[in-house]
Amino acid sequence: MRIFQAALIVFLSASALSSAASAAATSAGNCPALLNHRFSTLQGKPQDLCQYRGKVVLVVNTASYCGYTEQYKGLQALYDKYQKQGLVVLGFPANDFGKQEPGTNAEVADFCERTFKVRFPMIEKTSVVAGQANPVHEALFKATGDRPKWNFHKYLVARDGTTVKSFSSKVAPESDAFVTAVEALLAGK
Repeated sequence: MRIFQAALIVFLSASALSSAASAAATSAGNCPALLNHRFSTLQGKPQDLCQYRGKVVLVVNTASYCGYTEQYKGLQALYDKYQKQGLVVLGFPANDFGKQEPGTNAEVADFCERTFKVRFPMIEKTSVVAGQANPVHEALFKATGDRPKWNFHKYLVARDGTTVKSFSSKVAPESDAFVTAVEALLAGK
């Protein structure tokens, strides 16, 4: 009887491990290619973008010393208002335009937290321009045909992880047109 119980325990443990591995493979397989990337945050913590599948993702290249830097306020307000409905804002600091993001990751993090109380995820400094773009921005370019021409270019990625809308830096996050686009994607339209 004890041998049978021990064999049953081993079988059930192996079955549970196999199920867990299968579930992990399935959920990784369900990650849209656009989000199937890993980065570090400004604080150096690993960030797997697959965790945002099924959400509306707003990707924006940021800079601390730009005429559009005040858009951090609108981005944070959007995040605060719509996070529970499934919106994620991802900031990608880049020093590509006008050398307006010269600081280290720690300096950028300090600036964002201290000046604008940014609480949405911020990825480590990167590049968004042709030939140097991080893989997410390269995928966004392929999906839309638009590359950022300046800081605070915005991409809205629908819950399906493949439908993407592009917005120039001039479009403020709190503008009626942009908020309408966010709300439509959150509603699944």
